[in-house]
Amino acid sequence: MDTISPEQRSALMSRIKGKDTKIELEVRRGLHALGFRYRLGGAGLPGRPDIVLPKYRTVVFVHGCFWHGHDCHLFRLPKTRSDFWKAKIEANRERDARVAKRLESLGWMTETLWECELRGASSQERINAIANLAQRIRSGELDDRTNGA
Repeated sequence: MDTISPEQRSALMSRIKGKDTKIELEVRRGLHALGFRYRLGGAGLPGRPDIVLPKYRTVVFVHGCFWHGHDCHLFRLPKTRSDFWKAKIEANRERDARVAKRLESLGWMTETLWECELRGASSQERINAIANLAQRIRSGELDDRTNGA
């Protein structure tokens, strides 16, 4: 049972950012420092990718583990209204898969960086995660981790 009123819950949820999150900004700064130039917002692309690298024909999604149902220590299905949340998160996963497939059919490579790869990690671990992403982008050998790997 929820311990706060629906109005209070709504106010809390409205403060959750959908873009320019701390983790997304960190990824952008890291890629820029490594010499990548990118676009934001994915104008005209399916799924509105967080980072678009036209030179490499690659898009990067920076996903929150809760909202996209990542199988990690940061994801836990809420006990309140669990049927609602299960359906919502499953719909998000299905949409993510459709978007990745559509982007692939348009000739774009996709990469997903998960919140758990950076949140709570040491500075060196975060630097390594972004450097590994950069290496995969440059080599064109992106792995498809959009489905919770």
